[in-house]
Amino acid sequence: MRTIHSLKELRTILRGYRGRGKTIGLVPTMGNLHEGHVSLVRKAAEMADVVVTSIFVNPMQFGASEDLDKYPRTLAEDQDKLASAGNTLVFAPTLDEVYPEGLAKQTQVVVPDVSDGHCGASRPGHFEGVATVVTMLFNMVQPDLAVFGEKDFQQLAVIRKMVRDLMMPVDVVGAPTVREDDGLAKSSRNGYLTPDERKIAPVVYQTLQATAGKIADGRTDFQALESEAEQSLGKAGLRPDYFNIVNSQTLKPATPDDQEITLLAAAFLGTTRLIDNLSVTR
Repeated sequence: MRTIHSLKELRTILRGYRGRGKTIGLVPTMGNLHEGHVSLVRKAAEMADVVVTSIFVNPMQFGASEDLDKYPRTLAEDQDKLASAGNTLVFAPTLDEVYPEGLAKQTQVVVPDVSDGHCGASRPGHFEGVATVVTMLFNMVQPDLAVFGEKDFQQLAVIRKMVRDLMMPVDVVGAPTVREDDGLAKSSRNGYLTPDERKIAPVVYQTLQATAGKIADGRTDFQALESEAEQSLGKAGLRPDYFNIVNSQTLKPATPDDQEITLLAAAFLGTTRLIDNLSVTR
């Protein structure tokens, strides 16, 4: 496995692989990798001959009051995890390599509609930052496929729409959420939790499961279910950001006629923002 930092070197190496008929898979990350990320790399390795994992903490997708400065940079540890997962290349560009003219002068990619609401409402500009950097990575790597985790459900929907709308020749693959033994979705930000908060954190997934069970039992009063779920999160010591029951395809509020439904949740525990989701087929 090789680690490279420049776009010129990346393109030279990948040109050689393509010349030999190799397929290329991409796993975009911000580093500080955990088993969830590693599972994406393993999936990409099953589907492509060459796997490129990008590690870049993208400032464009952080809000002014968010955790850009304290987001962990753990390249050495990340390299060890990737080497054992079948990764081929680590692309870890500098900020100047990605945004040579700075953020203010950078062309941005906006994905309408599906970016609205949920995390898009709570984090204005976030998905513009995600869509822009992923478009840039697709252009840099020119992968045949790219793997993203289903934990970030809205992000996956945004990227899929972007690829469709801009007719990008990339197969976007979703990979299941990887969880701790108690159900907490693995996330780099889980490391911010105190020991006491860590004990409370699984309530997010438990609340998703409980709400999904009520829907399976036939309830379709979705607004009432959302309120009940937020109350459950609050009683457990979390501060709900949102709990939304949506159509899995459009991410619009679910109706009683919808067959594919996804429950989207975000809540603060201390200063840490946790997100999770659960899909239900009726």
